[in-house]
Amino acid sequence: MKTLPKEKRYETLSYLPPLSDQQIARQVQYMMDQGYIPGIEFEKDPTPELHHWTLWKLPLFNASSAQEVLNEVRECRSEYSDCYIRVVGFDNIKQCQTVSFIVYKPNQTRY
Repeated sequence: MKTLPKEKRYETLSYLPPLSDQQIARQVQYMMDQGYIPGIEFEKDPTPELHHWTLWKLPLFNASSAQEVLNEVRECRSEYSDCYIRVVGFDNIKQCQTVSFIVYKPNQTRY
């Protein structure tokens, strides 16, 4: 069994190979199907003890498709290409963040 190259890990999905755009869209769609409100956050140098990232715009309350969320990720990346970017899901009943995964790392060619 081959192991992944050594690099910083940030959350559960970071232990998998990088997700394709289609896989990211499916994760976002699943999150939205569960009723979670998507949001996009970014941070220049995330560390394990840094729990609060900067929110890109407001959460996407009216997003009706994963493509809308991915378009916002692209906008965020064009403005903050030197930052890590993650998609988060907010549960409006529990009033908390329930899902998060990194969709862009600096010096990564995809997205």
